Amino acid sequence: MKSNQRATIETLLERNTPQREIARITGIDRKTVRIYRQRWLVLQSNSPGVATGSAEQIPPPWPPAPGPVATSLCEPWREFIEVQLRLKRNATAIYQDLIDQHGFAGQYNSVKRFCAKLRHKEPEQFDRLSFLPGKEMQVDYGEGAPTCVPGSERYRKPRLFVASLRYSRANFRCVVWKSSQQIWAELHEQALRYFGGCPHTWCWTI
Repeated sequence: MKSNQRATIETLLERNTPQREIARITGIDRKTVRIYRQRWLVLQSNSPGVATGSAEQIPPPWPPAPGPVATSLCEPWREFIEVQLRLKRNATAIYQDLIDQHGFAGQYNSVKRFCAKLRHKEPEQFDRLSFLPGKEMQVDYGEGAPTCVPGSERYRKPRLFVASLRYSRANFRCVVWKSSQQIWAELHEQALRYFGGCPHTWCWTI
């Protein structure tokens, strides 16, 4: 079969033309047209992305339209609620303030859900402290865990002394087994000699 005849048959098959009509138009025997049609269908079924059925394809259904987003009754007081949550107040206290101070007409569960959503999104906040070099030193002094006294089998709680510079976070640490005003003063002298100077401000935690 010539290439132009084959192209004509393919075009007519793609238009779903009956075999008898193809034979009449091309002048090719109907049995030959039927054999070629079977081969053409096999080739079409093995070709990716080519449909072998009707030329009219049914489009896929559109996804359902999104429904209206419900707005919380607490939305007008979002700023007030955010401030209260930053003050570590619970939903019950916030709900009572909304009723007493703002005439809130919603239910407690609305406030509870709204607070839970804000707490989930609200990141934990920290206050960043800045200090100049040598400006401040913090001293922590307290009891440690029960520890075996060197040279004996007894357990006692030693005293822990930690002096930290607030700017560099460098620290001096010392453990003593006795505590007195003289030892307290001597520990400070050791810390100052270790740092090589005296800070402008002291902060004690005992």
